[in-house]
Amino acid sequence: MKKLLYLSLFIFLISCKQNNSSTPTLAEYHRINDWGVQTGGVKMIQINTPVGKFNVWTKRFGSNPKIKVLLLHGGPGGTHEFFESFESFFPQEGIEFYEYDQLGSYFSDKPKDSSLWTTEHFVDEVEQVRRALGLNKDNFYLLGHSWGGILAMEYALKYQDNLKGLIISNMMASCPAYGKYAQDVLSKQMNPKVLDTIRAIEAKGDFKNPKYMELLIPNFYNEHLCRVVPWPEALQRAFPHINEEIYTMMQGPSEFGVSGRLANWDRSKDLPKLTIPTLTIGGAHDTMDPEYMKWMSTQVQHGRSLTCPNGSHCDMWDDQSHYFPGLISFIKDVDSGAFPK
Repeated sequence: MKKLLYLSLFIFLISCKQNNSSTPTLAEYHRINDWGVQTGGVKMIQINTPVGKFNVWTKRFGSNPKIKVLLLHGGPGGTHEFFESFESFFPQEGIEFYEYDQLGSYFSDKPKDSSLWTTEHFVDEVEQVRRALGLNKDNFYLLGHSWGGILAMEYALKYQDNLKGLIISNMMASCPAYGKYAQDVLSKQMNPKVLDTIRAIEAKGDFKNPKYMELLIPNFYNEHLCRVVPWPEALQRAFPHINEEIYTMMQGPSEFGVSGRLANWDRSKDLPKLTIPTLTIGGAHDTMDPEYMKWMSTQVQHGRSLTCPNGSHCDMWDDQSHYFPGLISFIKDVDSGAFPK
């Protein structure tokens, strides 16, 4: 009888442990949370701005009350399509996540008022999206890639009390430092004749010249943007969807540094203000300086760095064997309390 009681107690304790796990069962992860017409997780969220109300596109994958990751795409003016590789890795780990097109991007409304294209607007937009999705400090992880990394840093510096963890993917904390790296390091890796032709086109402001992309794609993009050639279908689909008006206004037309509204953006001295667990990710062949991104993790109060040795700016595509295990490990360590210690 004692053995039977011990066995029952053991099974009960195991059951309790499983129920308290941050990894939901398959049925729990895929349970339907929507009422009425099923939308495959898509939800249009109304955003209030000084110039009117607009809708932004979001899509939820899975259900996990303890881990919810909101993905901020690059650009500015890019799309969630850059994140479609996450669909092959997060669900099997029980991680709930949201793809999201920022205002002006392909699946969302595209207002023409250029006063909206500021970091201040996008930070406020993310906060409105957070509230609409029910994300909070007990479950909310924010991942920003490229421009999305700028946005994630800005959001965290204003609203870090809402966050459980922050991931800055392939972005430096200073646009001037990025410009210097592009000029001093990346440009010098190119064939001098090719670089001279690119510079001549840029000097004329002739960015629509087909020759510009003909030179950039094999000599720069395939080396530092995505090293999987030909590019994955999602990236080939995403690039024509970029809102060039927003991109040029905020980033500038050249790929060798920033010349738009973000030209002087620099938060390097503010990194110590971040108290939440933070992961910085960079690729060894990135458009961004991998050593600088590693340094960023030492400036926040609770940081960890991940450098993908085979990766470039889109290492979620060209170095998945390092990117996703490192990212998932960080999220689960934060969730379990193993990081920070």
